[in-house]
Amino acid sequence: MRLRLSILDQSAAAVGRGQDAAIRQTLELAQKAEAWGYDRFWVSEHHSHPSIVGSAPEVLMAAIAARTRRIRIGSAGVMLPHYAPLKVAEQFRVLDALAPGRIDLGVGRAPGSDGRTAQLLNPDRSASERFPQQVMELQAWVSGRQLPPGHPGHQVWAYPQSDTAPTVWMLGSSDYGAQLAAHLGLPYAFAYFITDGQGAEEALQLYRDTFRPSPGLPQAAAALCVWALAADSDEEALHLFESRARWKMDRNLGRIGALLPPEQAARDYSPAEQLALERLRASALIGSAATVGRKLRQLAARLEVQELVVITWAHDPDVQCRSYELLAKEFALAANC
Repeated sequence: MRLRLSILDQSAAAVGRGQDAAIRQTLELAQKAEAWGYDRFWVSEHHSHPSIVGSAPEVLMAAIAARTRRIRIGSAGVMLPHYAPLKVAEQFRVLDALAPGRIDLGVGRAPGSDGRTAQLLNPDRSASERFPQQVMELQAWVSGRQLPPGHPGHQVWAYPQSDTAPTVWMLGSSDYGAQLAAHLGLPYAFAYFITDGQGAEEALQLYRDTFRPSPGLPQAAAALCVWALAADSDEEALHLFESRARWKMDRNLGRIGALLPPEQAARDYSPAEQLALERLRASALIGSAATVGRKLRQLAARLEVQELVVITWAHDPDVQCRSYELLAKEFALAANC
């Protein structure tokens, strides 16, 4: 079975460029991703985040749907505790009407923000405790099934109805999401880029071992979301990676901001920071297309996944596009369309 490649774009902010430009770049990248042969194009949800300005995936997906014809479009994800499941189901059924059979509805439990912002989005502090119930309600409304008698949502429908429906995905970076996805018979995407790989093997194995087939998914289906950057040479990739490396080092100190150009990213690091930086560079999925391709194939084989969802941050949009183009050629994606 071929290794499928998809994209998760987070509309990352960059120094010297307006945040609105980051949103428009996401739209342009989605069109190019379709031409290059990627399977899916997902967008994320973050709030009051100075680095990631994609705050409304359902709006962004509608614009992408209008500009594409083949590629699947999805959220990675909708942070469900912020919202009423019925409203989310309605939004994604509208999206499915705009792009029939191409919509993925990835959901997560994390706030995608800080605690104060999360409370402003939903003042109910216990909302995340009802996440499993929310997902089950969402599944029913999205697929057109009736909720059971006695449930407040019985005989309530999410319109518009049609012959197709969005595919609900569970997103996670721990055992919690893996267990819930397995219990509900949902496809599961592990956020490898968040944990730097920690817990990935255990979560994916737990998902497979406890998976219960569902009407929409007879067997377990897992994807891995990774951060990677390809360039024309290993040396160039290492240089371009400085923007992301500086961002991660600053984040560890509680400083979160827009991406710096690689030429401005270097700063004086303490000996402990320098050691952490060297480890970061050594473990990063960066290099030439051949180098990154080899690393991605090895990772997919080790964790036994058939799909990788690639995230690439770069200060220069052309660098980001070049990386995805190189990987598309390395994996011969267009030939598989």
